This record gives sequence, C-alpha cells and structure tokens, in this order.
Amino acid sequence: MARPDCTVCGGTGWKTVERLEEDEKPKRVSWIKPTSDPDVMRRVWAVPCDCTGDDRAARVMARARIPKRYEHCDFDNFDTDVYDAARESAGWNRSLEQAKLVAEGFARDYPAGTETGLLLMGPCGAGKTHLAVSALRQIVLRGHTGLFYDYRELLKEIQGSYNAENQTTELGILEPVLTADVLLLDDLGASKPSPWALETVGHILNSRYNERRITLLTTNYLDSGPATPAAPAPRLPSGQAVSAAREDSLEDRLGRRIRSRLYEMCRTVELFAPDYRREVRQAGRVRS
Repeated sequence: MARPDCTVCGGTGWKTVERLEEDEKPKRVSWIKPTSDPDVMRRVWAVPCDCTGDDRAARVMARARIPKRYEHCDFDNFDTDVYDAARESAGWNRSLEQAKLVAEGFARDYPAGTETGLLLMGPCGAGKTHLAVSALRQIVLRGHTGLFYDYRELLKEIQGSYNAENQTTELGILEPVLTADVLLLDDLGASKPSPWALETVGHILNSRYNERRITLLTTNYLDSGPATPAAPAPRLPSGQAVSAAREDSLEDRLGRRIRSRLYEMCRTVELFAPDYRREVRQAGRVRS
C-alpha cells in the first residue's frame, strides 16, 4: 500500500524512471515523454514507488495463499540441531539438515536447471511444510507465480463449486492451480481416497507434468509402512494370532498410477524425525 503523504508518487504507488534493468522492462508500462528540449523525446517507465515496499512481502504471501500461520517460515529459522545428539537417534538432526540443503538448493536454483519438484515425506511435525513454504516464499518473492493449497481444502473448494448457489466454478478454482509456476500441495493424501478425489488430483498432477510446471508436495505417508521392532504377535484366547493393523502407504492413498507419476515429477526427500511439536515445544520453539 502506498503512503498517502509520499512526495515521490503522490500516494499513487507508482513513480517514473528513465532507466531499467533489461529483465525488468517487459514487466513495466513505458511511454515517450517530452523533455525540456521540444526536439528531444525520452522513454520513461512506471515502476512501483519505494514507499510500497514495506508491505510487499505480505502482499506476495497473500497472492500465493500462504496461510498466516506459515508466513514466518524461512530457511533461516528452520532448526536442524533440534534433538539430543547423545541419543541413539541422533540421525534425526542429520535428516533435517539434508532435507534443508535439498530444499534450499531447489529454491536457489529455480528455474534454471529445475525440471522436477520436491516430494517431502515424513511423519507429522517433522518440518515438511516449513521447508516447502520456505522454498515457495523465496521463489515468489523473486517474481514467479506460486500457490499454496492444503490438499483437503482444494478438494472441498472444487466440490463446493458444484453447488448452484456458489459463485465460483470448477474452472475458476483449477485455472490458477494448473497454471501457477510453482504449486505447493500440502498434506497430500490426507483425506480418505475416493474415485473422484483420485481422478481430480490425477488431473492436476498430469496437467502440470505435461506443461512442465513445478509442483511441491508434502505428505505424512511413506512408500511403505514404518518399520517397527519385532514383537510376538498378540493371540486370541483360542491361540489364533492377530495381525497388527498396517498403516497406509502413499500408494494406498493415491493409487499406483499417481504414485508412479510422482517419481517422474518430483525428487523424493524423506525426513526421519519424531513430532517436533511433541518433542521440543516445551523449549518454547514452534515449527510448522
């Protein structure tokens, strides 16, 4: 928002300049303006006034639909030295550090040499959304279009568009999802799979894949159920063994065809760490 008392733009939010960097020229409006010499004309460009820069980041976050809960997420405040190094599972910290390096490198290099997105897999509270939002934030602040959607929220919005009383349409919701330079789909597979949901997410992913657009995904579901220590199987009074319930895999939630597509679309990054909120929140730190 421009300052009403700005002496440069007069509260309009725009100022004129006579020179721009080459990569900025196509993004700005220009025209020929006479100078004090009536025989000399000079091209000028309209650019955002400096007084609008104070809330630019907030406006960019809003356009990208990044929730306020995650607006603070950045690589600088992603802690990779969280868990007690003396514990048997000290590899948790190394897992977080490696995931951060991959996500940070992806955001830094985008779009040069970036042909695949990222699929961040791991348990609840491991920091997947924090890293994904950090990458999206860095990319959109450089001027690329980006969009954040929670998987369940997206499906509900599309379903809601079928209501005759709703002012939105399915095409109106899907168009930015399909065309954004970078789409972040959070909590993939969270809702119970249905033929309609699988068809919808398959359409989104295939369309973006075919148009070579980058997709970032986070999910709590792994490619196989988490390994558990061997233990005697419980038995009924009759002596019959009872099989333990198996947690769903990502393929169970999305189907084999979509999971196969994701191998082509994304680099898989697994975070092996317990729930940060449960393990460390007592120290007063908060992670998304």
